[in-house]
Amino acid sequence: MALVALAAVALGHPGAVGAADPDPWFGPDKALHFEAAGSLAVVGYAGAAMITTDRPVRAGAGLALGLGAGVAKELWDLDGHGDPSWRDLTWDLIGATTGALVALAIDWTVHRTFNWPVGRQAR
Repeated sequence: MALVALAAVALGHPGAVGAADPDPWFGPDKALHFEAAGSLAVVGYAGAAMITTDRPVRAGAGLALGLGAGVAKELWDLDGHGDPSWRDLTWDLIGATTGALVALAIDWTVHRTFNWPVGRQAR
């Protein structure tokens, strides 16, 4: 029973029946958080590509940029400029991760399509 109560609290389940959730998981602002963090992660990956050829470093840079912007925005909200939300930060994390993985997949695909694999010579 304690596990169910803990899960309800963690998921933000409203206590009263019919109570409106002021910060729904799938509210319109959550899509904006996802898109902004994902876009910044792609930009961070591309920027890191100019500095390093190591794909994990590129993905880490993209993830750091996307998530860093989300954390900065929530800290700004926490300072009284908006409504801070763990749910917003969760969508920032999901968006940044998705953006970094999409950039990594595109990079890998382009490399495999237009370049010879490492260690293999063109004939």
